[in-house]
Amino acid sequence: MEERVEKQLYRLNAKEKWQKETGQFSMDYPKNSFSEKNGTMNLLNEYFFRNKDIYVSKHNRFADYPAHSHQFLELNYMLRGECKQVIEGKEETLQEGELLLLDIGCHHSIKATGENDILINILFRDQNINLEWLTGIKKKNSLVYDFLLNSAVDGQRMKKYIIFKSANIPHIKRVLEQIIVEYFLDEEFSTKIITLYLPILFTELVRKCDTYLSDEVKNLYSETNNIALNTLQLIEKEYRELTLSVAAEALGYNKNYLSNVIKQKTGKTFTELVNKQKLLAADLLIESTSLPISEVIEQVGFQNKTYFYTLYKKRYGMLPLEKRNTSGGVK
Repeated sequence: MEERVEKQLYRLNAKEKWQKETGQFSMDYPKNSFSEKNGTMNLLNEYFFRNKDIYVSKHNRFADYPAHSHQFLELNYMLRGECKQVIEGKEETLQEGELLLLDIGCHHSIKATGENDILINILFRDQNINLEWLTGIKKKNSLVYDFLLNSAVDGQRMKKYIIFKSANIPHIKRVLEQIIVEYFLDEEFSTKIITLYLPILFTELVRKCDTYLSDEVKNLYSETNNIALNTLQLIEKEYRELTLSVAAEALGYNKNYLSNVIKQKTGKTFTELVNKQKLLAADLLIESTSLPISEVIEQVGFQNKTYFYTLYKKRYGMLPLEKRNTSGGVK
């Protein structure tokens, strides 16, 4: 972290001085920045994004921040120290280096932070960037995430927030800190640089979505749902040469039992799921590389080219080269 920025973030502002002296919360935004209903503040787009599409701020320390929600996606990044929050009624602790992603409309409050706790808020104007958007991208490319989104867990919907253990993901941490430095230094081209970093950040978060949701959802699932989830995770890793017999042995289940559970929980056979994963992998290569289609077919594990072309056209409505040309992929 740039030393100038770090010193600036630790320096007490006027509201922090008052909160430190009194222990009481002082509203950090004017009345026109929020509406109020049933005792809960709803922070408004109009105030935060008057002149820019991204708003970054340091959370004021030393007092509890009351319950509120937002009309926009919010990222809380724990740059230093830790903080406790109550999010949708559940208490969570955000540790140093971790990132909290709050969906539009998500309610949370923040317990008083101390001298060495630096929490950074990153807000986005674009309402198209939300958890539904993130999960939609992931769903298109992941059997596991598709299953998580479509499985009913005691009637509960997916959470309105995700905590990413980004302290253990150095490149995400670097991107976040660079966004913070550019914003607070506010030098020439800083805004442009931040907008270039954002797609990298969100792409990394998309890649990690199922990693963090699957463990939590798994605890709520029935045993057969967990069997299906474990099988899908294995397919995603080993799809090129994976067979039902190999999967059953690896997971410790009878082959016929595993086959029946998969069909019951996903509505597809084991072979259909393996082929779907192969097609997802093939489509990614077709759109992002210039590999000849014959090499793509071989790389994802299809033995029969005609069979691949038939499945591909059925799924995507066109042949591989047509898809590459239509999507503007690498020629």
